[in-house]
Amino acid sequence: MAKKRNARHWDAPQLHGDHPRPVTRRQFVAQGFMSGAAYTVGGGLLSMFSNPRDAMALSEDLNSLLANPCQITDGAGKIPFICFDLAGGANIAGSNVLVGQQGGQSDFLSTSGYQKMGLPGDMVPGLTDANGNPFANFDLGLGFHSDSAFRRGIMASLTPGREANINGAVIPARSDNDTGNNPHNPMYGIARAGAKGSILTLAGSENTDSGGNSMLPAALFNPELRPTKVDRPSDVVNLVDTGDLVGILSENDAIAVMESVYRLSDQKMNAVNTQIASDAAIKQSVRCGYLKAADIAERFGATPIDPSIDPDIVADDGTGIFTTAEFTANGRDGSEFRKTASVMKLVMNGFAGAGCIEMGGYDYHGGARAEGEVKDERAGRCMGAVLEYAARLGKPVMMYVFSDGSLSSNGVIDNSTAGRGKGEWSSDNSSTAASFFLVYNPTRRPTLIGATPDIQAIHQQIGAMDAGGSVMRAATPVANNVNLLVNAVLLNYMALHGEQGNFGTLFPNHGLGNAALQDSLTAFTPIVSGNISNPV
Repeated sequence: MAKKRNARHWDAPQLHGDHPRPVTRRQFVAQGFMSGAAYTVGGGLLSMFSNPRDAMALSEDLNSLLANPCQITDGAGKIPFICFDLAGGANIAGSNVLVGQQGGQSDFLSTSGYQKMGLPGDMVPGLTDANGNPFANFDLGLGFHSDSAFRRGIMASLTPGREANINGAVIPARSDNDTGNNPHNPMYGIARAGAKGSILTLAGSENTDSGGNSMLPAALFNPELRPTKVDRPSDVVNLVDTGDLVGILSENDAIAVMESVYRLSDQKMNAVNTQIASDAAIKQSVRCGYLKAADIAERFGATPIDPSIDPDIVADDGTGIFTTAEFTANGRDGSEFRKTASVMKLVMNGFAGAGCIEMGGYDYHGGARAEGEVKDERAGRCMGAVLEYAARLGKPVMMYVFSDGSLSSNGVIDNSTAGRGKGEWSSDNSSTAASFFLVYNPTRRPTLIGATPDIQAIHQQIGAMDAGGSVMRAATPVANNVNLLVNAVLLNYMALHGEQGNFGTLFPNHGLGNAALQDSLTAFTPIVSGNISNPV
């Protein structure tokens, strides 16, 4: 069946007859009316530079000073974590990431089940295309439809061969449609699990408590962890101020001056007793403030933090993840690429512990299938950029993708070039919802739990769909509870470090049952032992 639609630019605002007029920020973002305040670190030091001779007399260098407990770290040694919040109810299951019944992704659904997920009967997993290639593709470890728009975008950003070190898991789980009230965002829990950046703890592309569209679980909220808004390179640059000294003096001289100020302050602090119980803690805090200023000057004075001039991210000789034209383009493509680059620059370099990238306009039902394909491929390019940048830095990363609800097709086919002969999205449908995560490991492909392929398949799909393409709510505790879905993601993050045994201590009311049940909700064996400097 074919049905014509009025021509419309895919990034124009979406006006659905069955939706109320948008009034909240989240509704504006989800329907494409909006695309998805940072602070400065540094300080003035010369006012306390009262005795240069004393400063020059001390011989400590910065490396020895860093041995004190000032907690100057890059990501606290934890695996970088980046999540994509696709606002509006995107398609994840079926047409993008494969989902199956209780045996895993390859325990295929019925033809009508996949049709509900936008796949016509001649494109369902289990069949092959005109060239004899299976529609079920496992190049990324996690199974994707071979013509998945997410997969096309990811592969376009990856250097060939990187996929061999990637694996992932899909989690069939319902969430409410068209609302930011789903507590999908796990970043506060990631911070509680130990992820912490050297500049800030969390970064998000929206100025919200979660850093994205969806909320965070109330039990995880900590006002001290509210994400810093970062959605463009200038936001990243403005996070760090190396001070006027770096401009006046050479980098080495500026660092020497700052180190000397630290030593002077240390001498003065040792000679003072504040007469209060927390005397030692106050003195240590003051010392660390000066020391961190010197560390900032050393790390950022000569190595700019600006993602737009990082040759791994932007270059025109074929070596950049994005070309200059792509990165600077007007419109949604350019803004999403800049947003992704800004967040991943902070997180992957350890400047932030975790980051959230919100992408708006994913309430794309009621129009041509082509609209969803274009937007999903754009999201895939951004997902692939995160994985590729991790590979270039030689660091692992866990990337998590979620959306508020989902949608379904009525079987009408969009035969346009961009529609690719797939089913149009006709309505919201939370029963087809799922989330997924991908893990890149520099040393090897992450290993699924289980001694046999059948057991591994069950760990790669945490939960199940029924044959008709609806989430089986009784399959796991997370299938019908978004708070528990977040906890399962946190459990998997900790398991990558071999720290799942601490899960109950950090998250005492987690709702995921005993150790045996938690094991069934975990995908991979550890890829690092404790921190990323100890691969396993």
